[in-house]
Amino acid sequence: MGVWADARSIAQRDPAARGVLEVFLLYPGLHAVAWHRLSHALYKAHLYVPARWISQCTRFWTGIEIHPGATIGKELFIDHGMGVVIGETAEIGDHCTIYHGVTLGGTGKAKEKRHPTIGNRVLIGVGAKILGPFKVGDNARIGANAVVLSEVPEGATVVGVPGVIVRLSGASVGNRADELDQTGIPDPVYQEFCKVMHRIRELERRLDAPGGPDCPDLGRNP
Repeated sequence: MGVWADARSIAQRDPAARGVLEVFLLYPGLHAVAWHRLSHALYKAHLYVPARWISQCTRFWTGIEIHPGATIGKELFIDHGMGVVIGETAEIGDHCTIYHGVTLGGTGKAKEKRHPTIGNRVLIGVGAKILGPFKVGDNARIGANAVVLSEVPEGATVVGVPGVIVRLSGASVGNRADELDQTGIPDPVYQEFCKVMHRIRELERRLDAPGGPDCPDLGRNP
């Protein structure tokens, strides 16, 4: 049973879950995905109005808006879920995790592909915005409140506005979506600040050195 398999996967990945039955009965993210699978089937059958009716009712009850045209793989975990928006041509792979406030949005008004394609085992942090018809590779991690506007390679960690890659596969930051860890993602602003401070110290050292290359025999203290 697809819904029960999804519930079992969520119960294994969420430390707050007390069991599969609790997830099955009380998790809005699971309910939103389950109803989406029905609305998606109706959408593919060109029954657009009933498909949208189901998606809008689901949005009312769960706070999660998934367009019936979106394609979702197995065992998606939408944690909390309030404010999640997934667009019509978005595609999500297997075993992904999405936190509340996430938008998988489109750019432009064209009818063709305009929303992102998310790979397998991707974690998307709170409030992240992924906008455009590009791919986010398998095992990628998108930091909280990041705004991603271009392709993300497999195993990368992206943070910031606009999003920048700060880690690739094999670095110290893990990349499994079932770890549910957003605190280990580095802060790019702090990293740039550290670089500036390092540069300042280096310049001070060179100024203090007698006969330094920049200012010969010039120190900060007379």
